Amino acid sequence: MDRPQIECWLTDMDGVLVQENQALPGAAELLAQWRRKDVPYLVLTNNSIYTARDLSARLRHSGLTVPEDRIWTSAMATADFLSNQVESGTAFVVGEVGLTTAIHEAGFIMTETDPEFVVVGETHTYSFESITKAIRLINNGARFIVTNPDATGPSPEGVLPATGSIAALITKATGREPYVVGKPNPMMFRSALNRIGAHSMTTAMIGDRMDTDIVAGMEAGMHTVLVLSGISDHAEVLKYPFRPNEIISGVHELLDVPLADMESGDPDTAGIA
Repeated sequence: MDRPQIECWLTDMDGVLVQENQALPGAAELLAQWRRKDVPYLVLTNNSIYTARDLSARLRHSGLTVPEDRIWTSAMATADFLSNQVESGTAFVVGEVGLTTAIHEAGFIMTETDPEFVVVGETHTYSFESITKAIRLINNGARFIVTNPDATGPSPEGVLPATGSIAALITKATGREPYVVGKPNPMMFRSALNRIGAHSMTTAMIGDRMDTDIVAGMEAGMHTVLVLSGISDHAEVLKYPFRPNEIISGVHELLDVPLADMESGDPDTAGIA
């Protein structure tokens, strides 16, 4: 599949559109290009802490206009998955407002009493009490679901333990492996495609990680574009037995008009759709 055949786009957020809350070169212009052409797209993130409205506001502060209905989080994908498993189910949730809001909006009741599911997501306030409850409920038969597999997350002071680390602790205590909804599970991408009515054969995925964005995009049957503006470089690509369809330095290379021409106001190219 060649890029001209692409009708819809999925894109990762961190390392692709933003880096440390600063918009990356070409990100604002690419989003504007998609809006101008009425191209269906979604911005994806494995972060389950924030609601789509929160993330839209954070991106706006970085200079990027992304409406909340164009954001798809691992929390939203998890809620979508759960709603397809049972109707109006029950869950014990370890996570922040992004996850609890999504599960509530999917029609679930959150309870500590004999829930059908234990759902673990990202939070900066993991407690021994909540983890103990999760372990006991799973031992009593609740199904174990995790929003994403990331073992660590970034902070100004260094790495933080993330969802995958807590899930590993619970697995060690229960002997039960969770079902992980977020990247690199292509389930998250398929639910995103359904959200915008897209088909994998005419959709591209932009990401900065070979082990999540690219492998999941490939397994979902999409055209994959690796940007080198985030965590990966050419040496990283060589570590994997698969390859993205394209490798570019950043999203500015996806613009119809070169970023330099936009910034210079070249009358022969500026504003071309």
